[in-house]
Formats: sequence, structure tokens, C-alpha cells
Amino acid sequence: MDEATAALFPDNFEESALGSVPKGWRVASILDIAMLLGGGTPKTDRPEFWGGKIAWASAKDVSQSRGSVLVSTERTITPAGLERSSARMIPSLATVVVARGATTGRLVLLGNEMAMNQTCYALTSKHDAPVALYCLLRREIDALVNAAHGSVFDTITTSTFAQSKVIQPGPKVLERFEQIARSIFDRIVEATERSQTLATLRDTLLPRLISGQLRLPEAEALAADAHTA
Repeated sequence: MDEATAALFPDNFEESALGSVPKGWRVASILDIAMLLGGGTPKTDRPEFWGGKIAWASAKDVSQSRGSVLVSTERTITPAGLERSSARMIPSLATVVVARGATTGRLVLLGNEMAMNQTCYALTSKHDAPVALYCLLRREIDALVNAAHGSVFDTITTSTFAQSKVIQPGPKVLERFEQIARSIFDRIVEATERSQTLATLRDTLLPRLISGQLRLPEAEALAADAHTA
């Protein structure tokens, strides 16, 4: 750690509801530092609402995400589907948490703006620190799930977030963390998108190669174009 960054940290502690914390840091609920957004599902019997260009995240997408970032979804919706339902656009770098069901507590960081369904909550930072918020939620998610309740499955509710207690760093420390961590997560998003593009290309080309519809030099050229795109 460089001297300028180290100087941002307090040199003593003070008592709080969570015990000793660095001086100037505070105990807050998650809703003190984050905005909570809900989702919705367009009517499934309206084909004009589905198959558009708007990614629509479900609990399945979040739960089956192979990494910490979600960049695409199994299903998509149209602008009409968005407008005629309670779904809304969730900004990129929001954290999406599965709020109920068998996979309650699974969470991802959105690599792109997208909509989502009502089984999830999205949280956006009130302090322009989305990566810091994601890291905090990763650390606190077990406590949130333990505080959840439900007759069949655990359910995270608004009150679960409101009653939480987390330590909020001072603004200068938070800003510096975000500067460092954001560049790392930007690279993660870029690598995730590239990996998914290559996987889609593989799944498209392989059957054509096996059937003889496509020759190897042509496939190699397409793969090279995708890799450099």
C-alpha cells in the first residue's frame, strides 16, 4: 500500500454497536448505503413481450452464473414487455441477490444494464461505490440469509436489509477502494464478455465442422475475428 492510501486510514479505534471500529467509520444498515430495487415479469402469454433485445435476469441466471459477473441471460424481453410490467432497467454494476427460493442468497454483479424478475433484489450504491457495495454484500450475505425467514424457503425481505448492521468506511477510504477495485472489475467484465462470445462461437461452429458444412480454415478465421473484436 502506498503512503497516500495508508494515510487515509484512522490510527485508532472507537466503540460502536459492533464493537471497536476505526475512528470515523460508522455502523449502518445496508439500506443506509444502498438503494433497493425490485423486478417484475411480463405476461408470459403475450409473445410480443418476449424475445427482444433486453436481457431479463431470473434467479436461475444469477444462481447458474459461473463467475461473479452476469453479462447475459437465458431469456430476453421487448420494450413493450418492459413498459407493460413491473420490470425496470437495472444499471450495470448493480448487485443482484436472489431473495427467495432454493438458491436464496446467490448474488452477482451486473456487467451490463438489464431487467430482472421479482424473485431478486438489485442494490445500487448511494455513494457511487458499486464495487465496494458488491464486496460488502459478498461478505454479509450469510448473515442476511440467516436472518431471512419463510414457511417453505428462506426469504430475504426489505426488513432483512433494513435491520442489518455493517461497518461503513470513511468517504476517502471508500473512494480510494473504488478507484482501485473498479479497474479490476472492469477487466473481469471484459473477460467475461469475451469468454461468453467465444463459447457461443464454439457452440455455433462445432456442429457445422462435424457435419462438414464448414471447413477448418474458415472456422479458424471466424474464431480469430471474434477474439480480436
